[in-house]
Amino acid sequence: MRLFAAVLPPEAAVDELDARVRRLRTLPDADRLRWTGRSGWHFTLAFYGEVPDTTLPDLRERLSRAARRYEPFPLGLKGGGRFADRVVWAGADGGLPALRKLADSATAAARRAGLEMSGHRAYTPHLTVARNRAEALDLAPFVDGLADFEGSAWTVRELALVRSRLPVSGVAGEQPRYETVEAWPLGK
Repeated sequence: MRLFAAVLPPEAAVDELDARVRRLRTLPDADRLRWTGRSGWHFTLAFYGEVPDTTLPDLRERLSRAARRYEPFPLGLKGGGRFADRVVWAGADGGLPALRKLADSATAAARRAGLEMSGHRAYTPHLTVARNRAEALDLAPFVDGLADFEGSAWTVRELALVRSRLPVSGVAGEQPRYETVEAWPLGK
């Protein structure tokens, strides 16, 4: 299974971001971006890729232990940014140190379970809202459109293991599907 560890925002936070993203989608050249659907909005903590079935029980146990080490913490969506001219994202505010530690623990859990975690970079809390895969496009107007965005805070209460099912139909614009495999409460 293609898996990743994540923090999933509550529906109210998704609704707030959706209202702002709808405005971004009216900007010039917005049709040149591939917009991530609401169901794909999450904070990826660690991407695992294809996980063998034999590794999954150990990974689950290690993620469960990691979740118990952290108390629930506040988080909210705030501002935005970009990765080069490829990705537009919404940022986070609140318990960022806790979110970064949880991301580090999710990565460490995978390594201890025997997964290769090469290419690990410093964690940048972000929620991807659009991708530019075709040609060079100035993403500054889209980032500027998120600059003053500040959603309501919520409490992160669980760590989720999510399965990503890539599109197979070949239909242009089809989005990956995400399903939560398991989730563990923080601090319990």
